[in-house]
Parts: sequence; structure tokens; C-alpha cells
Amino acid sequence: MKNEKVIQNYYKSQVLRCMVACLIFICAFQGFSQNIPSVRSEVDTTSIKIGEQINFKVTVEADSTAQVIFPEGQTFSPLETVEAFATDTTKKSDRYTLQKIYALTQFDSGSYKLPAQRIEIDGKGYFTDSLEIEVANIPVDTLAQKMYDIKPLMEVQKSNTQFWKILLGILIGLVVLGGLIYWFFFRKKPLTEAEKEALLPPYDRALLELKKLENSKYLIQDEYKEYYTELTAIVRSYLEEDAHVSALESTTDELITKLEMLKDAGELKLDHDTLHQFKRILQTADLVKFAKSKPDTTVAEQDRKSIEQIVIKTHDALPEPTEEELMEQEEYLEELARKQQRKKWVLTAGIAVGAILIAIVSLAAYYGPGYVWDTVTGNASKRLLEKEWVSSSYGYPPIDLETPEVLVRQNIKLPPEAKANIQELQTFIYQNDATLLTIATTSTTFAQPVEPDHEKTIEQLLKNFEKKGAKNIITKQEEFSTITGVKGIKTYGSGKFKVPDSSKLVTGKYVILSFGGKGFQQQVLLTWQEDDTYAQEIVDRILKTVEVKTEA
Repeated sequence: MKNEKVIQNYYKSQVLRCMVACLIFICAFQGFSQNIPSVRSEVDTTSIKIGEQINFKVTVEADSTAQVIFPEGQTFSPLETVEAFATDTTKKSDRYTLQKIYALTQFDSGSYKLPAQRIEIDGKGYFTDSLEIEVANIPVDTLAQKMYDIKPLMEVQKSNTQFWKILLGILIGLVVLGGLIYWFFFRKKPLTEAEKEALLPPYDRALLELKKLENSKYLIQDEYKEYYTELTAIVRSYLEEDAHVSALESTTDELITKLEMLKDAGELKLDHDTLHQFKRILQTADLVKFAKSKPDTTVAEQDRKSIEQIVIKTHDALPEPTEEELMEQEEYLEELARKQQRKKWVLTAGIAVGAILIAIVSLAAYYGPGYVWDTVTGNASKRLLEKEWVSSSYGYPPIDLETPEVLVRQNIKLPPEAKANIQELQTFIYQNDATLLTIATTSTTFAQPVEPDHEKTIEQLLKNFEKKGAKNIITKQEEFSTITGVKGIKTYGSGKFKVPDSSKLVTGKYVILSFGGKGFQQQVLLTWQEDDTYAQEIVDRILKTVEVKTEA
């Protein structure tokens, strides 16, 4: 009995140990499983019509401390992302449930694969399931609604908005420049006191200056030399202007002698006492200026009054000007006015030309001389490059690209031998003879689902170059990929091309892009002049925008 109890106790202890071990394992497993994040995805529908939307929902369960990053941008290609809604977060104990919804769509019918999306949680990637989405065409009831032919291309009048903006800017600039020229050169400015005095007749000006001398402070400040210097200068200037005597450069004796000669000739009716008094004042002035003599203040004031009387008597003694003299004086004044007007116009023209030259030099320094010259002369290629471009789709299967001008559909008649192999040929072209720029697209649908012979088509295009007068054609070839990764063949090179309506040959370049699949072929042709940098920029920009469909 004792042994049986020992055995029973042993088995009980072993069972108890196993239960404890299992309990510890379960708890540990539960704790570990709670740390593993989970990612689920679903869509509200797997079948839509063209343009309809599906909601792709991603649900992530993770710890509250986990950092979760959802996909952004166009990662759902070939489906397009319409909108990514805000993340919805809910908390359950120490875990978060994050839910993100994306609105997706597609505008072409077919079966599309929604690729698996990478969800990054704490730096580690977790992927959603990929799904098949069916996009169906919208059926058209041709019985209830009539079908119409495609309308022909319409000529649209080119907008002149840009031209009028430029013209308005030029007019505003001219108005501003004209206003500045008028304000600074032609406007009658208010005269200063000095200018008003200068316009007075010699007699009135002399009396006014003598009056100012009377009110001066020369005598109060014992500045006799300055006083007599100004006094004699006033009378000498008056005699030179009104009596036409060279008085400013004459000595006292020479001036008195000239006045006496005029008196004797009857041209100046002055009495002997006036001349004697005038001589005395001049001699006093010489003594003050050169001998530092200092007369009494009363003498200086009296001399000023005497000079004023001499000016008055001289003015009265002068003979009246004859009619011929008055006419000569009027003609002289008119000629002087015309000279001043011509000076103004020359100065104005100089300023305008200088402003234009400064503007041209500044622009040339900033943009380069070639760019400024092409802008002034209206380079055709530059205008094409800088205008608003057009993005369009041409032919079927479609070729998408951006061009400076819309390509025009060409009516091409297939030869009888080609009709057996070609079901439809659609060609669109833009040609600019001024820049020798050609942009063309061709979409060909074959009668049978066969692969296109690109080499044969390219060879035919090069032969067409030669038929049109091209020579020395150099050809290179490489692989070309569109933005979305569609691969094709790029054939390019250079040669001597004939200028339209001329026998002249210029060096040009060309590019031929060839794409296609079973039953169809797509080609893009570009030609331009080699030394035309703007045309090269146009071609480079076009090549960056080329896109084609991979299926007919």
C-alpha cells in the first residue's frame, strides 16, 4: 500500500508539471502571436464598367507602438488612383486596427491585374494579395440612338491674345517713355528768379541789379572792392548788350573813347557832363580795386545813383531800331528757338536710342546674343518652341504625343498591291517649310495578325527621302522606350535634304520611331535642320512625350 501511494504521488507530480509547462507555453505563444502584425485586403467589386470606381481596402492590425506606412501615388498601375482616403484608426486593448481605402478606376476595357501592395510595418514589408479586375465596355444601343460619321477637321481661327498682350506692353512702355521725355525736356518748367532776370531786356535787368546792389551789405561790411566791381560790371554789361560797345574787355580810357566816338557819330546822344561823370566813377572804381582806396560811404552810394542815371540816359540816347533791325532780331530769335528745339529732339532721340541699346545689351548679356536676335527677328522655330503645345492622340492603334501644332490627317490612297495586306492606314502630318521641321505619325492595321516588318518600312521611308532629293543619308539604330516602358526601334541619322521649292541642299537630321505587334504597326517621323537649336529642343521634347498602345 505504501508503494502504491508513492507511485500515485509520483504520477500526480509528473502530470502537474506537464500541465504547468503547457500553460506556460500557451501564454507565451499568445503573447508572441499578439506581437505579429496582420495585413488583409479586399475590393468591393471585381467587375466594373469603363470609368467606374472600385474601393480597394487595406486593413492592418499591429501594436500601438508600430509604425505603419501605406503605399502612395500611382502604385496600382495599370489601374489609376482617383483618391486615397484618410486612414481610419481604431484601438482594441494594446493593439491598433488601421484601415486605408483607395478609389481606383480604368478607362480602357479589358482584364487587369491589381498588383500586390507593399505595407511597411516597423521597416519590414508585408504584401497584400493581387486581384483580377474586369473592365467592361458600355454597350451602345444603335437602334435607340443613331450613329454618325466622324466630323471633319475644322479650321479654328488662331487666337491673337498673346499678340495683343505684347502690343499692349509695348504701347504702355512707349506712353511711359513719352511721358518721361515730355516731363524732363518739353514741359515748360517754372522759371527760377535767376532765369527770370536773365530773360529781362538789358535795360530792365541793369536797373534791377543796381537795386539789388543798393540793398546789399557790401558797404556795411566795408567790402568796397566787391561793391565797385559789381557796380562797374553791371554798367559795362549793359553797354555791351544795349549799346553794342565792347565794354567788358576795355580799360576805362578805352571805354570812354569808344563812347565819345559813338557820340560824335550821332549814334549815342549823351552830353559831355554825363560822360565826364561816368569817367570819374570808373576811375574811382579802378582806385578801389587796384590801389585799395576807400571812399566815403556816401560817395559810394552816390556813385551807384549816378550809374543808374547813366544807364537811363544811355537807354534814352540810343536810337530806335529800324524795321530791318527788328526783323533781323526776330529771325535771329526764331532761328535760336529752332536750334534749341533741334537740340531737344537730338537729345530725346539719343536718350531713346541709348535706352534701347542698354536694354538690348542687358538682354544679350543675360540670354545670349543669339536668343535676343532670334526674338527680335521672330525666329520661326523659337516661336514654335515657346508657344502653347498641344497634347493629342493620333490614329488607331493610337499614338500619343505633344506637339507645338496639331497634326493634320492626310488622305492617302493605298495602291492595289498594298490593299491585300493593309486593312487601314492613318497618317497625320505637320510641316513647316520655314524651319524645315516635319512631324508625322502613321498607324497601320494589317489584314492578317502578323508581326510588322520594321526594317522594310524604314527602308521604304529612307527611299522616299532620296526620291525627294536627299543625299548622303547616314543611318543609326538603337532601342527606344516610352515613359511607360513600351519598347520600340529608334532609327536616326543625318543627311543632305532639299529645301522645298529650291534646289538648295541643307544638312538635316531625322528620327524614325517604330512600334507594333501582331496585326498593327505605329511609326513617328521627325525631320529638322541640323544647326537649328530650337528645332532640336522641339524634337527632344516630343520624344519625351511619345506613348503608344501595346495592343490593337
